[in-house]
Parts: sequence; C-alpha cells; structure tokens
Amino acid sequence: MKKQALIVWGGWDGHEPDQAADHFRGILEREGFAVEVSDTLESFADPEKLKSLDLIIPIWTMGKIPKRYVRNVSEAVQGGVGLAGCHGGMCDAFRENVDWQFMTGGNWVAHPGNDGVEYVVHIKQSSSPLTAGIEDFTVRSEQYYLHVDPAVEVLAVTRFPTVPGPHMLNGPVEMPVIWTKRWGVGRVYYCSLGHKANILRMPVVTELMRRGFLWAAEGKALYADNNPVIYTNYTGMGDSPD
Repeated sequence: MKKQALIVWGGWDGHEPDQAADHFRGILEREGFAVEVSDTLESFADPEKLKSLDLIIPIWTMGKIPKRYVRNVSEAVQGGVGLAGCHGGMCDAFRENVDWQFMTGGNWVAHPGNDGVEYVVHIKQSSSPLTAGIEDFTVRSEQYYLHVDPAVEVLAVTRFPTVPGPHMLNGPVEMPVIWTKRWGVGRVYYCSLGHKANILRMPVVTELMRRGFLWAAEGKALYADNNPVIYTNYTGMGDSPD
C-alpha cells in the first residue's frame, strides 16, 4: 500500500509556497507516495485523518493557526506520523504558537544580510544516512539565525557572523541548518534552506529533502507493532479550544 502524505501550503507569498509544494509533491510521487496538496489550514481540522497519514509537510510562513489544529498535528506526530519541512514554511510558521515551535525544534529570529548572502553549509560528521556522501556546499540566499531546541540532532550547520550586524561581537557560532528530533514516537526533520523555490531545486537540497521525507515517513511503520510508551498526548499549556 502506498504511503500517504499531506502537503499544506500558504502564508507569506514571498517564499513561493505553491512552487515549493509542487516540487515536494514531485519528489514524493517519484518515491511512490500518494500525495494530497492543500492550500488551507482546515486540512489540519480532522485528527483521525491526520493520524492515518505517514507524513505531513507544512509550507506556511507566518500566519495564525487555531490551537486545536496544532493539537491535531501534534497528536498525529506523537503517534508516529512524520513531520518534515524547510525554511520559514515550518520554523517561521505561526509565530504566536509556542507548541508548534516545541514540536518542530526551533524558530526563526533573523537573517542578517537578508537575501543574497553567500555562505557554506557544513555537513556534520555522523553515521546518519540522511547526509551520507554529501559534501559541504555553498548557497547564496538567506542565512537563517534560529533559536533551537537543545534536544535536536544536528546534521548540518552554517557559521555566523557572515555579514555585519548586532550579533558580531558575540564571536563565531555554529548555527544548525538541518536537524532531526522525536516528538512522541514521530520523526521530525527540518532544513533551513529554501527561501525561494530555486534553492529547493538545487540537486543537493532536493536530495537532502528527499532523504528527510523518506526518513520521517518511515517512523510510523517502525513503531506500528511495538509502540513503546514513551510519550503522552502533549496538548500544550493553553486550554482554549481555539
């Protein structure tokens, strides 16, 4: 049976979310997925449907989301559904919702120099198949400065400062570009690249996203027969049904 993926795109048009969604759909369909593409957050309204999926890909920069939709996604991922995304579409989404940030592993705070900054993505030495055989590479785009969950496993980094800014006197720091984490038994994958669709179409970025999608989507099957009790259905601090 085909794995089931849901791509939900929208939010700020500057990130070309429709083009990103089309590119990601192509990646998944070539891997044999059945893919639903939606341009409404109402796709997160049905918790049972979300739990039936293998992979959720949000591409929604900024905007607001009802709390119950975040709870629905959170509970699906806690139960094994994969969550994967890139750039502002996943970690600059729904800035007012800290539960979303907790689940995804980080949130955007700045891109010093804005678009057009040339920087190197350094692949961390690890045994992860997600980056096996991939060398360091250079991009010219936004360089994301993020606040990052210390629980994530970092697979690639970039170095700051690259351009002048108020962060410079802090000295050199390594900023995660690609990470994975667990949310319940679900697998979460994030890559900060992808300000424009042309960056996502770079062969190395396409390959990194392909591997991330497949890895995240495998989690549900791995835990289907032996789901350890290592989580509860975390629903955040708010009690509002909104």
